Amino acid sequence: MSDTHVVLHDPCALIEAELPLDRAPHEALVTAVLAWKSPDLEPRDYEQIALQLTGHARAVAADVRRHAAARPKSDGRGALAEVVLREADRRLSAPLEGTARCVQNRARLVRALYTRLDRLTEPAPAAHLGRLGIHGADHYYP
Repeated sequence: MSDTHVVLHDPCALIEAELPLDRAPHEALVTAVLAWKSPDLEPRDYEQIALQLTGHARAVAADVRRHAAARPKSDGRGALAEVVLREADRRLSAPLEGTARCVQNRARLVRALYTRLDRLTEPAPAAHLGRLGIHGADHYYP
């Protein structure tokens, strides 16, 4: 094994944009954490889970940010994403605690970010398309 390290400069996060999110295991972790009733873990275990969720929340937030930036200004989904992203930034800046409450808050954040990402990646609602002058085939019957 070599003792050399390669530093990668990627200020535009292009490499990150090409990597798919590892969604399924993180969604399973979120589901499990939010199902806790009275867990009895060591503080360091809570911290490790919170670190995992924090890292993934940052990755999902970056994806939401990219998709929101690609939306036209007239698409309200981008504006809603900005609200969610501001809240995510605020919550991610809070220090981690070795508690179940902290871990569950990070899990809720990951869930909220995925919800917003899904809304950004689904097709625009028909009403929005109509305002843009784009109509489905059902509007063109003679």
